Amino acid sequence: MKLADLAALAGVSTSTVSRALAGHPSISAATQARVKALAREHDVRPNQLARNLRLKSTGAIGLALPLGHARTQHLTDPFFLTLLGFLADLLVERGYDILLSRVIPDSDDWLDRLIDSGRIDGLLLVGQSDQSAVIERAAARYRPLVVWGANRPGQQQVTIGSDNVEGGRIAAARLIAHGRRRLLFVGDPAPPEFADRLAGFRRGADAAGLAVDVLETAMTPDAVHAALAQQLSRGAVPDGIFAASDIVAMTALRTLAEAGIDVPRDAAVIGYDDVTLAAHTSPPLTTIRQDLQAGAQMMVDALLARIAGDDASSAIIPPELVARASA
Repeated sequence: MKLADLAALAGVSTSTVSRALAGHPSISAATQARVKALAREHDVRPNQLARNLRLKSTGAIGLALPLGHARTQHLTDPFFLTLLGFLADLLVERGYDILLSRVIPDSDDWLDRLIDSGRIDGLLLVGQSDQSAVIERAAARYRPLVVWGANRPGQQQVTIGSDNVEGGRIAAARLIAHGRRRLLFVGDPAPPEFADRLAGFRRGADAAGLAVDVLETAMTPDAVHAALAQQLSRGAVPDGIFAASDIVAMTALRTLAEAGIDVPRDAAVIGYDDVTLAAHTSPPLTTIRQDLQAGAQMMVDALLARIAGDDASSAIIPPELVARASA
């Protein structure tokens, strides 16, 4: 049976049947219910691909992780998994398929290729990496683009993310309040989010008249372990460590334990993110929590608003100290 046959049975036009099956708000609830009941009875299923082509819609949203600064990171990172899980659930609930990409930028047009592929209705980027300029250029011409990342004054891109500067300041205040004076930041300070965390950490230390050392390292556990172990072997032992992420902090806990340095007696450690594993380390990890569930909701709401042609603004999520035994 074709849509025209179904329209004859329902006593409406073919276009009304098409809109009713699509749930279009211009069709009354009663008509939609009657048409859908007849469609089920006669096993009539609209061709979704044809409908998408007609509406110039793919029914899919892109989820991409640009890893220009951290080519060895993977989707299995707990932070990525948590945020991607929330985003995927929300998009599926809204009726979208998901196109997931882990992007190692090989040229300045990688984002243009995603946008212009014709495969997606909109794009969510998880992180800015070292690709802020590329993202800015794309955001100037492509509205349905929302980014998890740092906010900068005057930027084109719509961003949702933690107040990383305040999070870093809170970490410094926690360590200093517990008498820590030899402060160390561990991680890669190049990406905007991590740069802001370091800036806030320095701001808090400056207020107390203290300096901050920086152990610059790639964010993988192996790289962090090697860099911190080398520093400790030289006798450069901090008594307060702020890690750029929980994964970095967890690796710091292991490295300190291997060196015979007690946490938190000899050195306190604070992470960032509050991933699920943070509560189960030994000792449990003190961390700065960013509300990923709320952030994912904000990202999806902003993206769907922009797909619909409405405005959506950037948002900054307040961070929260989660105090556990490591600091």
